[in-house]
Amino acid sequence: MKLRITSLAIVLVALVAMPALAQNNIYDNGPINGTVDAWTINFGFIVSDTFTLGEGGNSVNGLTFGAWLFPGDVLQSAEVSITSSEFGGTTYFDGVVNFTQSGCTSNQFGFDVCNETGSFGPVSLDAGTYWLNLQNAVVNTGDPVYWDENSGPSLASENSVGTIPSEAFTLLGGTTTSTTGTTPEPSSILLLGSGLLGMAGLLRRKLF
Repeated sequence: MKLRITSLAIVLVALVAMPALAQNNIYDNGPINGTVDAWTINFGFIVSDTFTLGEGGNSVNGLTFGAWLFPGDVLQSAEVSITSSEFGGTTYFDGVVNFTQSGCTSNQFGFDVCNETGSFGPVSLDAGTYWLNLQNAVVNTGDPVYWDENSGPSLASENSVGTIPSEAFTLLGGTTTSTTGTTPEPSSILLLGSGLLGMAGLLRRKLF
């Protein structure tokens, strides 16, 4: 029991001193439209949209985007890449990303319009303009997957037709920030110690 409590104390003190990872939206190309059009992101089709990071750049670790799906389909994954130009140039990230589907609604064309969220990276990028590319999307049935067109502020291109209106997506980023007082003050340590003693009592009641 003493060994378990000592280990728990070490872990909690380490957590107090550890920097926090703050999640935020680092680029937002506007909300899902869901009623105008959408572009295929599988069967060899690639859609590429620009995004711009301000001074200092940022660390990208995920994205959300709007997808049109046949009813009952669930997006499982898609190839996501970040490059210096549309469909290529310098590659900063390229990988298969798993997505979680939420908030689906039906549109007038009979498609389910869903919000898709996935995590990757983190990928550190300097200030500047980049291209986000989506392709090789996979659903449970093998059907086509479409990226919602919302005519947001970014430039966009499709590999078979060229320039198109841009799509609905938001890039997620993580900025490391220090918590207030990374070294616990004596009073904080005393409070932590008293909390651990109380926890020890609970553990004794549950284990014995």
